[in-house]
Amino acid sequence: MMAKKIEKTNAVRLLDRAKIAYELVPYTVDEDNLAATHVAQELGEDIATVFKTLVLRGDRTGLFVCVIPGDMEVDLKAAARVSGNKKCEMLPMKELLPSTGYIRGGCSPIGMKKPLPTYFHTTATLHECIYISAGVRGLQIAINPTELITYVNASVADIAI
Repeated sequence: MMAKKIEKTNAVRLLDRAKIAYELVPYTVDEDNLAATHVAQELGEDIATVFKTLVLRGDRTGLFVCVIPGDMEVDLKAAARVSGNKKCEMLPMKELLPSTGYIRGGCSPIGMKKPLPTYFHTTATLHECIYISAGVRGLQIAINPTELITYVNASVADIAI
């Protein structure tokens, strides 16, 4: 039986073009459980290394991205503060695909429709490798966080609780 060929996503093609090392890690998707905790279990990895990509809307700057550990929640006050907003809220689900090109459970900080200000939680840099979505459900990218943060021109801040 042949292994199923992994289709390269836009995020992966962009990493290839930038010559950034990564590993693609497929996992089984549970449509009823898109939580990062489930992804970490499927990968057999510590949830602290599996990061979720959240898109928020600030009252002053518009859309921005927070990449946080899978077992944490975004701290809206801190996210607003670091992004130059008075307040912010999660982007409604129906706006995610048209705004970013990604669906829930498959949102990557790499290769959104247009570059958005991006903030990684401070714990990202404590790991040699973190996991982020490759841009589709069922596929993660294992990558060095420092290289990723540099590539997407992100800031590092304490944005989760």
